[in-house]
Amino acid sequence: MIIETIVVGPLQVNCYLVGCEKSRVAAVIDPGDDVERIIAGLKKADLKAAYIINTHEHFDHVGGNKRLHEATGAQILAHGAGAEEITNISSRALLWGMQAEDSPPVDRLLKDGDLVNIGETVTLKVLSTPGHSLGSISLAGEKVAFVGDLIFAGSIGRTDFPGGDYEILIKSVREKIFPLGDDVVLYSGHGPATTVGRERASNPFFAS
Repeated sequence: MIIETIVVGPLQVNCYLVGCEKSRVAAVIDPGDDVERIIAGLKKADLKAAYIINTHEHFDHVGGNKRLHEATGAQILAHGAGAEEITNISSRALLWGMQAEDSPPVDRLLKDGDLVNIGETVTLKVLSTPGHSLGSISLAGEKVAFVGDLIFAGSIGRTDFPGGDYEILIKSVREKIFPLGDDVVLYSGHGPATTVGRERASNPFFAS
């Protein structure tokens, strides 16, 4: 599995290029901004984007959907609970004094347990992990998981936005992420990667 990280936009979102080494087919996870840099990253890695996957519906994670979709023809995938908001993010961005383009409609609605096959060798399993937002998902592969703004190294995602819920977020992590195994690497929506084991042992929000 190829994993490349490109930090995009004023809120420093981690956009991930996840590709199949054999076919060079890729998914772009959370293209929040700086689409030119994302396209350059795909070219440098010799990858062709087949999918755009949004871990959740917030503007800083989906603001590049439109331009990347137009440039690559990649299908947009997201959870159904956030699909409508994704097409109306410009107004949300303005509340933060920022600009973002509304996304085209989602091509494939994801639900818990769905599989996204990327090329010939990569499969990501969709885990419904609400708490940060209604449509938050994580994507679990072999010894890795892309968790959006659910959990960070030493912290968790905010729960004070519409659709956020602290208790639900904690439950999502305990029931969907921790069982993946301590050696699974967690790629978050912001900040450095971490592991399930490290967060289980030291994240203050999960202290026993």
